[in-house]
Amino acid sequence: MRELTIEHQPELIEKIITINRVAKVTKGGKKLHFSALVVVGDTKGKVGFAQEKANEVADAIRKALAKAKKSLFRVPLEGSSIPHEITGEFGAAKVLLKPASEGTGVIAAGPVRAICEAAGIKDILTKCLKSNNPVNVIKATVEGLRNLKA
Repeated sequence: MRELTIEHQPELIEKIITINRVAKVTKGGKKLHFSALVVVGDTKGKVGFAQEKANEVADAIRKALAKAKKSLFRVPLEGSSIPHEITGEFGAAKVLLKPASEGTGVIAAGPVRAICEAAGIKDILTKCLKSNNPVNVIKATVEGLRNLKA
């Protein structure tokens, strides 16, 4: 008999940020689809996000989770916070990320909080500037985290 070896992927946490109903207007009327924005992380410094569309909400979420798991990247952590202050920008959105002392907690808005918790950042101060669009805020946060120097 052969032995089966199963690769164990570390336990990933999955968070759904937004689900939008999007419509394509045709001469026959409106065609409705759903868009899902999700964040995936292992709480040990790896995080990823994705946005996908499908005809049903469950399909959109499933597609987005699969894509997010493929887009994981490592965030340099210093203890339970980030090594230095940084600003991430995407479109009109700007997100300021500041390291915080032990015990401060995650002080952040919804989308930024989801990314920080998924990445395993326990102490951080953040501020969303200019835009509150969840898609652009997430992309700005990821841009900031990717530009961190260890």
